[in-house]
Amino acid sequence: MPFLRSLLRLRSSFHRKGVSHGAPAGFRGNFLCYNSIASSDQTVVKIKREVTRVVDNLAIDNEIAQIRHEFEAAKLNFLKIPEVLKEMPKMNPKGIYVNKNLRLDNIQVYGFDYDYTLAHYSSYLQSLIYDLAKEHMVNEFRYPEGCMTFKYDPTFPIRGLYYDKKNGCLLKLDFFGSIEPDGCYFGRRKLNKEEIAERYGTRRIGRDQAHGLVGLMDFFCFSEACLIADIVQHFVDARLEFDASYIYQDVNRAIQHVHRSGLVHRGILSDPHRYLVKNGKVLHFLKMLREKGKKLFLLTNSPYYFVDGGMHFMLEDSMGHRDSWRELFDVVIAKANKPDFYTSDHPFRCYDTEKDNLAFSKVDVFLPDKIYYHGCLKQFLEITKWKGPEVIYFGDHLFSDLRGPSKAGWRTAAIIHELENEIHIQNEDNYRFEQAKFHIIQELLGKLHATVANSQKTEACQSLLDELNDERKRVRHVMKEMFNRSFGATFMTDTGQESAFAYHIYQYADVYTSKPENFLLYPSEAWLHVPYDIKIMPHHVKVPSSLFRNP
Repeated sequence: MPFLRSLLRLRSSFHRKGVSHGAPAGFRGNFLCYNSIASSDQTVVKIKREVTRVVDNLAIDNEIAQIRHEFEAAKLNFLKIPEVLKEMPKMNPKGIYVNKNLRLDNIQVYGFDYDYTLAHYSSYLQSLIYDLAKEHMVNEFRYPEGCMTFKYDPTFPIRGLYYDKKNGCLLKLDFFGSIEPDGCYFGRRKLNKEEIAERYGTRRIGRDQAHGLVGLMDFFCFSEACLIADIVQHFVDARLEFDASYIYQDVNRAIQHVHRSGLVHRGILSDPHRYLVKNGKVLHFLKMLREKGKKLFLLTNSPYYFVDGGMHFMLEDSMGHRDSWRELFDVVIAKANKPDFYTSDHPFRCYDTEKDNLAFSKVDVFLPDKIYYHGCLKQFLEITKWKGPEVIYFGDHLFSDLRGPSKAGWRTAAIIHELENEIHIQNEDNYRFEQAKFHIIQELLGKLHATVANSQKTEACQSLLDELNDERKRVRHVMKEMFNRSFGATFMTDTGQESAFAYHIYQYADVYTSKPENFLLYPSEAWLHVPYDIKIMPHHVKVPSSLFRNP
């Protein structure tokens, strides 16, 4: 303020000295007065600019002080969970969440995938797939013997990651295709921001870079992602040169082999109590649909013997001895070869369950006591005469199961088993407490950046900025650890954006839920509506930062 007063005194002194802006009389007078006027005007302009700068800085200092006050007040409230937080509504872990309005009374046909849709598996299955694929890579692809010591780590992967075949990184992307700052791993080592920038130039994945990415979207991808990371890490530790694209190709081939060869199927059926989860509720759901006059079909890539053995085990405690699970379905199609099923012209073949072979006769009608292999969507619709909008298909793989039906006009239901656990976490007071902290810190950072330009950052401003960023980083870490220590939540990034996986659910799933039998909680003719106040994912609830404001 003393400096400001001195500037004002200097400005007034020019007026006391009688600097005239009128027209002088004479050439010499004109010249002298012109110089005086020009000089005084320039000085006044400089003074005005300096006064404006000082006034602006004072206003900025006041804004920073106010933001600091809000932050300090919020930190006092961070010490305890607000009581009002406990009164907020909880989301239903078994709820059906709607991306596109759906009238169940218009649905006449229900179709189902088998694996991770009708069939529920224990956590031991991922270890089985991982071990079988690992052994195949060592024995058949001649990978180093040291790979045999690898063990599946259930705490490392999540669904919806991408593998970069060029750079060898596992990536978690957000809704807009940007790399999650804490979600980029080379092997089992997390890369920092500088290393991400070195490899990619920016966090934003461009169109050219996207061609080198492969999505790991189904439930079997857990073992695939973990094996890729472990092998990359092994080569790095051993200082061996490798091409990242070859590692993906070999791991993917090994994973496909253990499925197509029947190694996984035989392993599951040899010890169903270890790998399969009995589920009478799904039987109740299917029977309810039959009683309502709905048509049902099963469309799976798995072979019939595997589906038959699994269904018998899962439903044996709920069905009568004379009942057969096949009686629940109007059509059963195995080894369908999805996603090619939706675009190919492959004919259906009738499968003889007793002789274990395929008939040569043409299939132009589906019989309820028969099993069919292969086929295609075009012929399926020609035979059944079912119209697209009256059909809903349930599946767990967004690309193989749901993208084709969605484009064909069917309604789609994504079965996302992780949803149930993640909603349980989101419902916890501790999580919502941290989420509210995160939102208020974001608001304060937004205010601070909007108030101060980079050139105007004072020591007080930089100090506040550092404190806010440190607190935000800590809160992000706490929330991430509640879900998965490596990649965080499946549907959200640490920065509060929906993930790329959430985007694909939004694209291809009309509704999503954790299990098909959750539909039992709703009337069979319910109208399912998109919530009016959502951003993207209907199961997300934003805890308001106002919970931490002083009354």
